[in-house]
Amino acid sequence: MTDSIVENESGEQPVQAPQGAASEEQLIAMLVDCARTQGLQLTGEGGLLQQLTKRVLESALEGEITDHVGYDKHDAAGRGSGNNRNGTRAKTVLTDVGPVAVKVPHDGQGAP
Repeated sequence: MTDSIVENESGEQPVQAPQGAASEEQLIAMLVDCARTQGLQLTGEGGLLQQLTKRVLESALEGEITDHVGYDKHDAAGRGSGNNRNGTRAKTVLTDVGPVAVKVPHDGQGAP
């Protein structure tokens, strides 16, 4: 799959998007429309911004543990590897959108 650069308006480093993917504006519009349809507030406790922050943080943490142990979640390659995934623990992260409860994955050797 070929990647294309999606420029953002803030002047930050460009985001790589897969070819054929929705634009940033389309994704944002879809999220906001979905939130409104479900009666979800955009800000505040349990709002869209908190939920997005939670998912982004958990996704990044999952990527870190995958890199650390060297295999994907539920991958048979991890069996007998000497360092297995060992569940998650709850943490609360203080963010600009308020406190966000995340599940932090960890491994058998105690690395988060």
